[in-house]
Amino acid sequence: MSKDNPKIGAVFGVHEEKTLEQLRDVAVHAEKVALMADGHLGYVMPIGGVAAYKNHVSVVGVGFDIACGNCAIKTDLLAEKFERRELTRFADEIAAEISFGVGRKNRSDDAPVDHPLFEDPAWAGIPAHHRGNLREKARTQLGTVGSGNHYVDVLVDDDGFLWVGVHFGSRGFGHTVASGFLAIGAGEAWGARVPETEVLFDLDSPAGDAYYHLMELAGRYAYAGREWVARKTVSILGGNETDLVHNHHNFAWRETHDGEERIVVRKGATPAFPGQRGFVGGSMGDDSVILAGRTSDDPKVRALQEDSLYSTVHGAGRVMSRTQAAGKRNRKTGEVIRPGLVTPRMMAQWLEEKGVILRGGGLDESPHAYRRLPDVLAAQGATIEVHTTLRPLIVAMAGADEFDPYKD
Repeated sequence: MSKDNPKIGAVFGVHEEKTLEQLRDVAVHAEKVALMADGHLGYVMPIGGVAAYKNHVSVVGVGFDIACGNCAIKTDLLAEKFERRELTRFADEIAAEISFGVGRKNRSDDAPVDHPLFEDPAWAGIPAHHRGNLREKARTQLGTVGSGNHYVDVLVDDDGFLWVGVHFGSRGFGHTVASGFLAIGAGEAWGARVPETEVLFDLDSPAGDAYYHLMELAGRYAYAGREWVARKTVSILGGNETDLVHNHHNFAWRETHDGEERIVVRKGATPAFPGQRGFVGGSMGDDSVILAGRTSDDPKVRALQEDSLYSTVHGAGRVMSRTQAAGKRNRKTGEVIRPGLVTPRMMAQWLEEKGVILRGGGLDESPHAYRRLPDVLAAQGATIEVHTTLRPLIVAMAGADEFDPYKD
């Protein structure tokens, strides 16, 4: 805990001063904050940040991609049964069957368009003249992956079994809810564009109650979408599900800390109570893991876990912005305005050495733009334990030039 600010709990790893400044700003209104080792600068609240509030929720803390998270399914398939040409065929089928990119509709015949969540009472929290269009958008986008750093991976564990891992959130539905309540918090009408500023809603207020229930609905929406995509991919591989690990990392939960109920906002951070499992992905060319909060009688470990608000990393964490990695181009002409730090050859060589089959993906998602996952996991110390290491075989993402306003 910081000696200068008792509200600042665990800060894992090394961070830029601007990231730490954001954390200190969040601590002004929170009861307690923490920062994970994959943290970096975000909108108002740093990515990798965690904040606990008294009966309040931070809209910008949860973020625009409400309920973004990871889902991993273990299959009964052994990787040794498949030659590379078969894995290449799987990669092509995944790219063809799963919808990647901005504004895409789920084009599959078995898309979950009739899911019960579309009849949830929480929809009443959206202004009536916007409700129908948003519900229809949400219905058509359920089970789509989006772009940015969202993906579908096929991985292999140390025992040789294939896993499917996916990463995305609540798509346009969550983005619209977040934008709408940011506008309301600024005193504007739903749909107005306002700057990304701190908006804290009292959960006993009408707006706070409506937002929290819609956030929870976006969570169920994201869960349904990720599990549909993961299971669709398992069916493409021809396997059966033998295990499921699933978690949000952009969300707010009611939890008890220090004997008091708090609303805990995690923005790019994974819940990690003792024994609680999570799937944490690396970059497109690095291993991912199944981890869990450590169960320990050591008072130092337990104190550190409490100081982290029982949280851990959600990924490797960026070390380059998208523009730094990929450079800047004129969107109309394609002319290079400023070259990036990553070249196509650099990314291709990394993936070739790792044996990864890539579909889609851009230089802004190259492994060079990220920290190494083992390093950030090590920085979390004894608060977590790695159960399973997963090596990527197939990575499917949106195309390199796809712009997506709903990415996290």
